[in-house]
Amino acid sequence: MELISKVYPDLNHKEKVTQQYLEERSILSARNDDVSALNASTINLFPGELYEFLAADSVIEEDIEVENRGNRIASENLNSLDPPSLPPFNLQLKIGCPIMLLRNLQPRDGLCNGTRLMVVNCATRVIEARILNGSHVGNLVFIPRISLIPTVTETPFPMARRQFPIRLAFAMTINKSQGQSVKYVGIDLRNPVFSHGQLYVAFSRCTSSNRISVLLPNDNDDTTTNVVYPEVLL
Repeated sequence: MELISKVYPDLNHKEKVTQQYLEERSILSARNDDVSALNASTINLFPGELYEFLAADSVIEEDIEVENRGNRIASENLNSLDPPSLPPFNLQLKIGCPIMLLRNLQPRDGLCNGTRLMVVNCATRVIEARILNGSHVGNLVFIPRISLIPTVTETPFPMARRQFPIRLAFAMTINKSQGQSVKYVGIDLRNPVFSHGQLYVAFSRCTSSNRISVLLPNDNDDTTTNVVYPEVLL
């Protein structure tokens, strides 16, 4: 919560959460599960009506070995899967929240994998959003539901998920942030990064070192502390 309030001050005042506000801020973490937890905590703090969109999951049986066909997989097992390349089964959004695109929909119009957007309107079959980064900043776009298939290494069996190809983007992984620059960056280091290069990428996303907030583990009591780079306390 401390890192969230540092990077996103006055988040509960919706009139202050503008396009520029979201363009200038992001939280980074090395692990997908940490990113999901941060996004879930932040959307609960964000004001407004919560919209929930449930996906339609299915098994791709033609890719399953013949002897295993007919062994039905419970829908609960499909719905519980959360590979990083897919949107969540239960996608929760609010008007004005930031999202990230997970597929290349229309690259010429700025709808590329990794594009950050702000939700403008939610409907059953389409999400209206405004682009937050890249050469098409400010453009209004429409995101439809599509069928998405994860890589073969992400799930124990071939499957498809029909859902809006987006995830919440209050926080994102360090790898997804490459090529983006923002004014205020929070870095969650409660779990260590995988390499020095990844840490360099995280710190270099911010345009000024005195606007970087770092969340570090506290070895004394297993809690966390929020410090600001370069005054990092070890």
